[in-house]
Amino acid sequence: MQELVVLSMLARQIVAVSPDGRDIRVLVDNTPEAPDGIVVDQARGHIYWTNMGTPDPGSPPGQEPKFFARNGSIERVDLDGSNRRTIIPRGTFTTGKQLAADFDAGHLYWCDREGMRVMRCELDGSRIETLVIAGRGEDARDPRHHCVGIAIDTQARQLYWTQKGAPKAGQGRIFRASLDMPQGRTAEDRDDILVLRENLPEPIDLHLDRSDPDAGLRLVWTDRGAAPDGNSLNRAVLSPALEPRELRQHELLARGFTEAIGLATADGATFYVTSLRGGTIRAVNVDTGEDRTIVTLEPGLTGIALAELPA
Repeated sequence: MQELVVLSMLARQIVAVSPDGRDIRVLVDNTPEAPDGIVVDQARGHIYWTNMGTPDPGSPPGQEPKFFARNGSIERVDLDGSNRRTIIPRGTFTTGKQLAADFDAGHLYWCDREGMRVMRCELDGSRIETLVIAGRGEDARDPRHHCVGIAIDTQARQLYWTQKGAPKAGQGRIFRASLDMPQGRTAEDRDDILVLRENLPEPIDLHLDRSDPDAGLRLVWTDRGAAPDGNSLNRAVLSPALEPRELRQHELLARGFTEAIGLATADGATFYVTSLRGGTIRAVNVDTGEDRTIVTLEPGLTGIALAELPA
């Protein structure tokens, strides 16, 4: 049966939830390193997730913790929650955020928020590469350099990511570049990066939607910024890769989330969206307009994916 696989940061668990929210079970317990991004390799039978790491000490009570210490990692388990292993050791990068994959090519892609990077590795954690460097050193104190959401287009060989900006500041941007490094360039000076949209409230996770051939390729994203345009689910049409125009036909598909973070879909019609502060999973059907909370868990929900799991 297909289930939602959800990262619960404060509960320190990976939870499986039925799409109607009626059945909930813990797949993995004791995930104390602030899990954030998740992908499922159905064919090989694995679940991968990123860890932001242990929060920095001394964060003020009631405020979001800081994650400037270099202690991010990536872990993997089998679909039944067994055989847990670390594939990228703690401290290899700074703060692991959304995770994407090209399973045919055998690659994982992720954003390193305070590390200000977009990264890639093999499925076993080997051959770690940096594809984009958005800043260095003290630039990490400026959230405009923070890379968060990521999506990849293997057909057009394109990479998309968000840089969220300061909380509720309207500094968010969405970028595009080639999956392949331009000849003679490095991750820091590559010349093929395009800004597709700027001045967004606070864009977080991304998803590429090909469900409607007539509509073309569309980008869907969550935004945890301030209302009315933040705390929302968004969609826009992507221009062809060779046209450097911004996103077109931007739609606000749903509002009223409490810190919208993760999103997942099986068909491009129903999107499941997690709320960090509210602990809810909402199912938004963009065709019918139906929008309902299917379950409320503990606050601290981050990444979400769909998977066929063993009973």
